[in-house]
Amino acid sequence: MKQTLTCWKCGASLADVPVPFARVAECLRCGADLHVCRMCEFIDPGVRRGCKEPVADDVSDRERANFCGYFTPAAGLGPGVEDGASQAARAELDSLFGLAPPSSASSDDADEARRRLDELFGAETRK
Repeated sequence: MKQTLTCWKCGASLADVPVPFARVAECLRCGADLHVCRMCEFIDPGVRRGCKEPVADDVSDRERANFCGYFTPAAGLGPGVEDGASQAARAELDSLFGLAPPSSASSDDADEARRRLDELFGAETRK
């Protein structure tokens, strides 16, 4: 199954944006530049200059459009996206420190939290 490209900034699908991205291409939802290092398969903060392409020009702002000829958009680089290794590492850290995995909070939990905050700070109880 092929992953669709998503915006690096807001996570919106980029299925309606023609590929290859023009230098001036923008996300249809948030207006973020798309021909940026943050969208490229060669980005890697762990290597020198943050790019795995050894002859690419140095780019100072990885979130602004650039003229890099090696730019290749990569799927799965949007906000909140974690690969399997990241998820496994987070689970291992959580178990090491005795933390429960995050669960989705219900509206009842939110109401209870709001009530407790109101009690703590002396606000009138909401009805």
